[in-house]
Amino acid sequence: MNSRLSGTVLQRLTRSGSACCRHQAGPRFGPCRGLTESGRGTMNVFNRDMKKRQKNWSASLQDRDQYDYLRDEVGSRVADRVYDIARTFPLALDVGGGKSHIAEHLSKDVVERLFLTDISEKTLKRSRKTEIPTSCVLADEEFLPFKENTFDLVMSSLSLHWINDLPGALRQIHQVLKPDGVFIGAMAGGETLYELRCSLQMAETEREGGFSPHVSPYTAVTDLGNLLGQAGFNMLTVDVDEVQVHYPGIMEVMMDLQGMGESNCAWNRRSLLHRDTLLAAAAIYKEMYGNEDGSVPATFDILYMIGWKPHESQAKPAQRGSATMSFGDLSKISQPTSTDRP
Repeated sequence: MNSRLSGTVLQRLTRSGSACCRHQAGPRFGPCRGLTESGRGTMNVFNRDMKKRQKNWSASLQDRDQYDYLRDEVGSRVADRVYDIARTFPLALDVGGGKSHIAEHLSKDVVERLFLTDISEKTLKRSRKTEIPTSCVLADEEFLPFKENTFDLVMSSLSLHWINDLPGALRQIHQVLKPDGVFIGAMAGGETLYELRCSLQMAETEREGGFSPHVSPYTAVTDLGNLLGQAGFNMLTVDVDEVQVHYPGIMEVMMDLQGMGESNCAWNRRSLLHRDTLLAAAAIYKEMYGNEDGSVPATFDILYMIGWKPHESQAKPAQRGSATMSFGDLSKISQPTSTDRP
């Protein structure tokens, strides 16, 4: 049996509320040393060509399907949120959808036709067949090649956290939606992979006297609502789901991230790790975060978002000052009334 699956811990997806030595994630778009600004005035954090090569390499692996467990799980949870909306969507778009990880959990009764985009051509060629008629389009998530007011539904799962201009990408999604259309997405954020980050930083500091970023920066959940509002969405819903996957050790964590096409592609990343540093990081990982059965956890904070494009038919808040009862009057409702005895 493959050693990476020993103890059936590799693909055991659980939710956990534990926290230990977490690295607080900050806003992705704040000033940061080593980052450059693109010609559009946005922070150029990620090498998009590198991300394309990583995803193409991942799609070319013979055992590529065994790395899809996280994408399949998150894709199913995004699909659950689509089912929560009681309507049929004639035309939908999956941004960065890869192998149709969302569509395989949907039926034709909910989505009648789907456009699937991805930056990786090889990934699109590996897209799974579903009952929904699907058209594959090779496109960068930062430059959507669709006309305004085209789609009734836009979805995205585990793709937007590699976008340099996330506010711009959300504005484009808003633009291609029809009025009263809805965007439902999921992205890694918050304190994702804090165990790996802390272990590598501590090991490098001990062995080399300093550390380099090996885990990419992530968007904080506190920023996501503001970004959606600035893009023009209303009736917002943002929530966080913590998914924890257990592995035999740090090497298996890093190997699976590479197999998923989720390796770091930040411009200021350090491509190589010294052997002594990696061994030290493995020991720190097990000592600080290891389970009793010898496995180690890797935590993924998945940020889910729902936003609607405004339309006159949508419910609107009442005008200020239109209330007919004050909060002071509400406190009297539960008070018993006094009655005179005969």
